[in-house]
Amino acid sequence: MAEGHRGRLKQRFLSDGLDNFNEINALELLLFYTIPRVDTNPIAHRLLDRFGSFSAVLDADYNELIEVEGVSDHTATYLKLLPEAARYYQSNKIMQRKELATLYDIGEFFIRKYVGVTKETVYMLLLDNKRCIISVEKVHEGSVSSAAVSVRKMAELALRKRAASVVIAHNHPSGIAIPSPDDLLVTKNIKEALQTLEIELIDHFIIAENKYCMILNNSV
Repeated sequence: MAEGHRGRLKQRFLSDGLDNFNEINALELLLFYTIPRVDTNPIAHRLLDRFGSFSAVLDADYNELIEVEGVSDHTATYLKLLPEAARYYQSNKIMQRKELATLYDIGEFFIRKYVGVTKETVYMLLLDNKRCIISVEKVHEGSVSSAAVSVRKMAELALRKRAASVVIAHNHPSGIAIPSPDDLLVTKNIKEALQTLEIELIDHFIIAENKYCMILNNSV
């Protein structure tokens, strides 16, 4: 019976994707690949009862996941891998284009870059004079403030990578895409530091809940 159910769920996914799956079935399907020959439905229910939603399960801390009955180290690691793999896939796919010609392109790039990121994180996108990507660097993890973020580190990185322009982005994991006073001050400091090196700060993007705003262009 269990093998038949597994086969039906797998075939349904291959035919139609995950869009029409409920949260229990989606979790069951994922758990098939780390928990063989066991009915994963009760484990999926326990995960949803503990964390509340499919996305919250994938965002849950590793140590909390392994507290759930039936969730091994292997399974918890796999569940933590999934949002990271989605983020890596989306970011890599855009990186293959190389060129980010518009602010919309850059915003979409960063929305995908922050998939599955639950800590406040600052990224720096370095571009050449044709707005082709040189690299994307994580420059800070934690609260964005004038004290925490090293403007000098960013300026030195841009200079070392020979960037013609840069874009800064950070996320508000539990908030909304509206800049704080610290965000505004950090942006001002970075812009002034880069100007002395003749490097353009295109903008500072704030990302939250698949939305973004731009500080310099003042747009959402």
